[in-house]
Amino acid sequence: RHSLPDPLGATSTSAAPFVFLFVFFVGEGKKKKMDPNVMPTIQNIVCTVNLQCRLELKEIAKHARNAEFNPKRFAAVILRIREPKTTALVFASGKMVCTGAKSEDQCKLAAKKYAKIIRKVGFPTRFSDFKIQNIVGSCDVRFPIHLERLSSGPHMSFCTYEPEIFPGLIYRMVEPKIVLLIFVSGKIVLTGAKEKKQIYDAYSAIYPVLANFKKLP
Repeated sequence: RHSLPDPLGATSTSAAPFVFLFVFFVGEGKKKKMDPNVMPTIQNIVCTVNLQCRLELKEIAKHARNAEFNPKRFAAVILRIREPKTTALVFASGKMVCTGAKSEDQCKLAAKKYAKIIRKVGFPTRFSDFKIQNIVGSCDVRFPIHLERLSSGPHMSFCTYEPEIFPGLIYRMVEPKIVLLIFVSGKIVLTGAKEKKQIYDAYSAIYPVLANFKKLP
């Protein structure tokens, strides 16, 4: 059995096992021309920041607005802001994970706002080590895809398809290193990118492949 990739943006930091983020839900032969109106939309960007100080999570939960803290369930304070609409997981170590932004600029702005909120509670935070950990995109190619043929053809080594466990085909692209969740309806989720260009490059690479496995009426 294969573990499913996390399309919601779990990070690769040491805090990753605790992070539960709820968000959404190559070519061969003759090149198929892409529909210029169909391009991936960025759904979520996950970043990490080091605030460079130890934090008392109970104090943050007590004094910060829109804060949740249940140490028996989760070892972090959950903070939320409306603009940009994001969620932050703040750990006692000073590490912070921010999710929900739709652009890199939004992600960095939100992380700075969370750092400021924590500073106002009384902790000497310093904004450092900002890093984009995951960018998630999605799109719809607008035609049904024959997943069985795709998973058993020349792309078999890149594919995992176990419909009794998960309805989508998991395609692990090598370059760029992106994981795609491909559904029979034509909907696609692209995850694992560190920059937006990788999302668009992966889509450009996979589109002619999917066009070759288009389901006929």
